[in-house]
This record gives sequence, C-alpha cells and structure tokens, in this order.
Amino acid sequence: MKRFGFALCAGLLTAGLAQAEQVGEVGVDWVGNDIVVEALHDPEVDGVTCHIAYFDRSIIDRLSKGNWFEDPSNSSIACRQTGPIRIGDIDLDANGEEVFREGRSLIFKQLVIKRIYDKANETLIYLAHTREITEGSAKMSMSTVPLYGQDVVWENGAPE
Repeated sequence: MKRFGFALCAGLLTAGLAQAEQVGEVGVDWVGNDIVVEALHDPEVDGVTCHIAYFDRSIIDRLSKGNWFEDPSNSSIACRQTGPIRIGDIDLDANGEEVFREGRSLIFKQLVIKRIYDKANETLIYLAHTREITEGSAKMSMSTVPLYGQDVVWENGAPE
C-alpha cells in the first residue's frame, strides 16, 4: 500500500463517515501506478457493501509528470446487498448524504460517495464523484441497491 499520504489528511476530516478497507491492488504499468480496490460498508445501512476502484499514481509518475500532490478524479463504484438490510437514520431528501470521503490531493480534492434514497423506486443510489474547491469534475460513477422484494428493516420506521 504505497498511497501518497492522503490518508492522514482525509482521516482527520472523516469522523462519522465510513472507512474503506483495501481489498485489491492491480499494477498497470512499469512505473508503479496502480488501480486500488476498496470495500466500503455504509455506516447507516447494514447489509450493503460498495466496492470502489480508483487510480493511485506512483512516486515515479509524480516526479516525471509533475502535479505531485494530486491523483486523477477517475473512480468506479459497485454496490450490492451482502446481507440482511437494516436501515438506520439516513437522510431522505434529494441531496442525499455523504457516507465516505477520501483525499485525492494534499488539500483541495476529495473522492466522495453520497447515498440518495429514491422513494418512488424503493432504491438506494450510491454516487461516487470528486469534489474540488475551485473546479468540479464531471467524472462520476453510480450504483444502485433495490430495496423492493427484500426483507428490509427500517430502524425508525419506513418513510411515508
């Protein structure tokens, strides 16, 4: 795990958010660039696991191409039911709720995962995108977990 030290900065900012666990790493070239795969368990929805993949630049790549303190905005996400679903106190409005955040640069860029509840279709939507202070990115990835036909337990009662 050669990650460039963003974890410390991100760790200070992620109180109350899910923590990801690295489950895979695929080398993509001879200079040490990798695709990292992490598992993420939603802290308010038991029984749902998301896997996120993103590009992690090597120190050689950083030295040769400049832009030392930043990784690309590209990411991918897939979420599935991995057990009985138990939904805690989640935000039900259209803006959703941030469940994960990890630094992709020293201070200005973050990989963010938001959970949005689609009541009409009884579905949880997980959206991965990059947030930047000065310039947002149009790169995003989305995954859904249907709740219909499942034994879903809402700890605070199902939304009306």
